Amino acid sequence: MKTIFNKDLIKKYDKPGPRYTSYPPATEFHQGVGEKECKEKLIESNLKGKPLSLYFHIPFCESACWFCGCNVIISHRKDVARRYLDYVYKEMDLLREYLDTSRQVVQLHWGGGTPNFLTNEEIREFFARIREVFNIQEDAEISVEIDPRYLSEGQLETLREVGFNRVSMGLQDLDPEVQRAINRVQDYGLMQRVMKELRSLGFKSINIDLIYGLPYQNPEKFRKTIEKTIDLDPDRVAVFNFAYVPWLKPLQRKIDPSTLPPPEDKLTILEMTIDIFQRRGYVFIGMDHFAKPEDELAQAQREGTLWRNFQGYTTKKGVDLIGIGATSIGMLYDGYFQNYKTIREYYLALDEGKLPIMRGYILNQEDIIRREVIMDLMCNFQCSFEKIEGMFGIDFDEHFSWELEELKDMERDGLLKIEDRSIRVLPEGRLLIRNIAMVFDQYIKTAKEKRFSRTI
Repeated sequence: MKTIFNKDLIKKYDKPGPRYTSYPPATEFHQGVGEKECKEKLIESNLKGKPLSLYFHIPFCESACWFCGCNVIISHRKDVARRYLDYVYKEMDLLREYLDTSRQVVQLHWGGGTPNFLTNEEIREFFARIREVFNIQEDAEISVEIDPRYLSEGQLETLREVGFNRVSMGLQDLDPEVQRAINRVQDYGLMQRVMKELRSLGFKSINIDLIYGLPYQNPEKFRKTIEKTIDLDPDRVAVFNFAYVPWLKPLQRKIDPSTLPPPEDKLTILEMTIDIFQRRGYVFIGMDHFAKPEDELAQAQREGTLWRNFQGYTTKKGVDLIGIGATSIGMLYDGYFQNYKTIREYYLALDEGKLPIMRGYILNQEDIIRREVIMDLMCNFQCSFEKIEGMFGIDFDEHFSWELEELKDMERDGLLKIEDRSIRVLPEGRLLIRNIAMVFDQYIKTAKEKRFSRTI
């Protein structure tokens, strides 16, 4: 089903809202949930014995990208990684006391920062230590984020050798003026060489990130970036909306706001982006992601099994996500836990023999019910009343009577259809899926809007 772009509806509904990488969103996390609760939930999770997904955060970057909203540490000294890895190993050893690490790991991801900040020797050592602690399934999805500009000799071969089979890398924009304005100069020839090497090494899936709304962008410039990106033939593409929030991300103060494209240009860029990717055979997965029709994400969406976590869309619904490293977030069935964001606090907690939990959230039954509805809508563009009733023993029409009434205006606008005891998102509603999901969010009325990006 093709996504339809309707500027009038976008202008009507566009407002700040969560991206729903979790429900409740991370804005509801609080410091009343900490190490004690994390230990309890880890032990409880062992009883269910679900497969594991592991996320390791490597916070270091060699240079600062001024658009970036991630928790990173800029350093030209490679030796800072040595101490950090030793503390990550401490955290893994502590986790073993509460988590049954014989459970199968079906998914593993290194994010950052820039994981290829590590040397080849550190990559081999790090992955070997992970294999010592955890039981990684033979056909697990093992992915890594890379910065092509800082790949060292033999690094892609090393990543493939230790077990990585998927890669994600940022391209952002190929226009030289835009690149200089965001402090990320990246040659297209480099991207071509890296893509060729990744394919020759047998990486199963390659994702490229683009960003629209950056300084000096306009529709014609970005069209060239899209066309060149498609020529690289990635399996997946994420096209993110740049959120200019210098009050939250001080690094963005280096960007002159007068150089940012006006809202009308951003809408034109978005419409063009969706049109080109769909015409060139990519499936619109949702919000800002595209995938080839044969990709697992597209297949899972067709089968109604797509899900979301803090790494974005995933085919691994029902696994327990364990976050390891500074600022990482773990997601168990009814508990979310985030590690300390600063290296100092992360190290201090581990020196005291504690799991480095800064904050978290314990879900109640209502949260779990609403999460299922929101994730079905966000990921699969539909929600079956009977499915929710069968899972939770509720009467959907009665339980969500207020929400169904609220959706009627969206139904009149052609965003969705409520029939046959289901909600089905229509082509014109796909871009506004966050707005549709927000109707089921119990926390949105009390959330501070400035903490969210705009839905479009």
